[in-house]
Amino acid sequence: MALTETFRRYTRSHPRHVTALVSVIGYTVVIGAFAGMVPVPEIGRATVQLFSDLIAVINTTALIFLIAGWRFIKRGDVRKHRAAMVTAFGLIMLFLVLYVWKVSGGFEKAFVGPTLVTYVYWAMLVVHILLSVVSVPVVVHAIVLGLTHSPVELGDTIHPRVGRIAVAAWTLSLFLGVVTYLLLNHVYDWERVRLGALFVGVAVPADWRESVETGFIPNRGVRNHNDV
Repeated sequence: MALTETFRRYTRSHPRHVTALVSVIGYTVVIGAFAGMVPVPEIGRATVQLFSDLIAVINTTALIFLIAGWRFIKRGDVRKHRAAMVTAFGLIMLFLVLYVWKVSGGFEKAFVGPTLVTYVYWAMLVVHILLSVVSVPVVVHAIVLGLTHSPVELGDTIHPRVGRIAVAAWTLSLFLGVVTYLLLNHVYDWERVRLGALFVGVAVPADWRESVETGFIPNRGVRNHNDV
C-alpha cells in the first residue's frame, strides 16, 4: 500500500518522467516484436486472422469511446470523459498485446490489389503507423495527468492542450487503421510475408516475395538457416 502511494505521488510530481518510461517500454515491446525478440507462443493462419478481426473490433470500439470522451468534455461532463478515455486507453493496451502476439507468433500480411488502390492503401497505412508512433507519448502524458490530478487541478496543467492533440492524432490513426484493415481483409486480398518483409513486399519481384515466405532464395535453392 505504501509503495502504491509512493508511486502515485511520484507520478503526480513527475508526470513527464513516467510518460517517458511508459513510452520507451511500449516502443521497446513493439520493436522487439518486429525483431522477433518477444517470446510468445506460435499461432497459425486461422489464429492470425482471428487476431486481425479482434484487433479491428477493439480499435473500432476504442475509436467510439474516444469520440464519446471528446463529446463529454465538450459538454463539461468530466466524470464520463475520464471514464471514456481510460476505457479507450485500456482497449489500446489490449490491442497492443494481441498485435505483438500476432506479429511475433504469426506473420504479417502484404496488400494485394490494383496498383492505384495499393498506393492509396500504403499512403493510409504509413500515416496510420506514423501517427501511432508519435502519439504514444502524447496519449500517455494526457492519461497520466488525467489520473493523477483533480478536474480543478488539470486546468493549471497542459492536459487540455495535450489532450486535444492526443484525440486528434489518435482518432485519425484508429480510423485509418480500421479502413486499411477492411481493404486488406474484406475488400481486396493479401499474401503472407515473413516478419520484416512487409514494407518491401510491394517493391520487389513476386519470386523474391515468395522467397521471403518460403525461406528460399530464387535461383539459388538455399534456405536461410535462421528460418529452419
